[in-house]
Amino acid sequence: MDNKIYNRVLDEANYILQTNKTIREVSEIFGVSKSTVHKDIRERLFIIDKNMYDRVSSVFDYHACIKHIRGGEATKRKFLVKKCN
Repeated sequence: MDNKIYNRVLDEANYILQTNKTIREVSEIFGVSKSTVHKDIRERLFIIDKNMYDRVSSVFDYHACIKHIRGGEATKRKFLVKKCN
């Protein structure tokens, strides 16, 4: 694995553990696509550091559990803005 990719994977994983950000937020910060972040974490991090992979996966599992709530909040905000205009 290329050193640049190896370092990016570890940087992304450390950032996720420190901030609890979503895949979408991480992709914006690191300037890569959501697919790349997903591949970095789910495939490459698993090979690099299994323990860190387990911790990052628990963050992603949490986000998967609350995504219906976050989506509902976003829709609510959207319609409140339309109602005020």
